[in-house]
Amino acid sequence: MEGFLVALAVSFGVIFVAELGDKSQLMALAFATRYRTVPILIGITVATAVVHLASVAIGHSLGAALPTGWISLLAGLAFIGFGLWTLRGDTLTEEEKGKAAKGGKSAVLAVGVAFFLAELGDKTMLATITLATQYGWFGTWIGSTIGMVAADALAIIVGRLLGRKLPERTIKFGAAALFAISGIWLIVEAVAQLR
Repeated sequence: MEGFLVALAVSFGVIFVAELGDKSQLMALAFATRYRTVPILIGITVATAVVHLASVAIGHSLGAALPTGWISLLAGLAFIGFGLWTLRGDTLTEEEKGKAAKGGKSAVLAVGVAFFLAELGDKTMLATITLATQYGWFGTWIGSTIGMVAADALAIIVGRLLGRKLPERTIKFGAAALFAISGIWLIVEAVAQLR
């Protein structure tokens, strides 16, 4: 049970931070201008659960096949890369804004499909794969899914309350710093294991 809770907490925290300022969070804001909150959150939750289940399956398989010292080293480097990616930032293209704004017969389906496609290969998917090499798959899956949904729900609420103005610079630097700290920590652990 303790391993599950650790995986849940770490995955929630990492993915919540990774999602701040991410393209899919911007999509959530765009969908919030067109649809009610509940269908958006249902679509996000279903899409995220599916993508992150595939991510933990990949990460768990890698974790079973590779020595833990090398996994920690690669994970640390990946997290530093995620920090740099976060500093670079994400923006929606005009095509993505158009897709987010289009209405359909089912808001849940529209949001779910858009989020599923947006998350494939995204940093939150890659972070979930990385986390699953270190922690239990079930806790990582639940934590990463809840973390992403919580970050997107926060974006919807804050966006509506503050007229869709978020302090992007502060969020970007804070998230990048947390990724860098996590990456350095993992690299230090890897060096200790590889001695």
